[in-house]
Amino acid sequence: MEKRIVCFGDSNTWGYNTENHSRFPESVRWTRKLQALLPEYAVVEEGLCGRTTVFADPLNDGMRGLDYLKPCLSSHSPLHALIITLGTNDCKERYSATAKNIAQGMQRLVRLAKQAEVWLDIPNIIVVAPPPMPKGVENGFYANEMGKCSEKSYHLARHYESIAHEEGVLFLNLDGIADMNEIDFMHFTPNSMDKIAAALAKLVKEHF
Repeated sequence: MEKRIVCFGDSNTWGYNTENHSRFPESVRWTRKLQALLPEYAVVEEGLCGRTTVFADPLNDGMRGLDYLKPCLSSHSPLHALIITLGTNDCKERYSATAKNIAQGMQRLVRLAKQAEVWLDIPNIIVVAPPPMPKGVENGFYANEMGKCSEKSYHLARHYESIAHEEGVLFLNLDGIADMNEIDFMHFTPNSMDKIAAALAKLVKEHF
């Protein structure tokens, strides 16, 4: 039976290209590079620009990951693994969430996924912490969208690691692996994609 890995995330999973506000081609996106490194799996892209963990966006409908995760997993079942890469949008000033709050939201997603009747065997889950957003994000292209958001982004990884340990799932910190571009300071550079895919493929091969 085909083994599927769902990559559930935001615009950095979708493949947002800040330079021209389009989508990176398949040859660039980390999800497709992961597929190339794991030919025995079917890697499913489930990225949505603006998606959060559990916070409802008062300005844009459908952004709350908690509402869509279960039907998403069910539609792609049976699953071998799930990679959750969220948190950047949760840092927006309008959500008024602390880094710990955001991690608590991630924990709700993990618990929902673990309980879902979608798994081939056991729930194989990787929680991914996005790289911190430099202070430039508050003056960059999406400054009016993000507001004051940089400082809390530097604390996400330690809280994510804590909840991953508590839930018995894998954790990957993209700080030092992926870089944010210097236009909006919140989306991955093209040069980061190979490194992200390699780090995730290593985890899958070693643990799943």
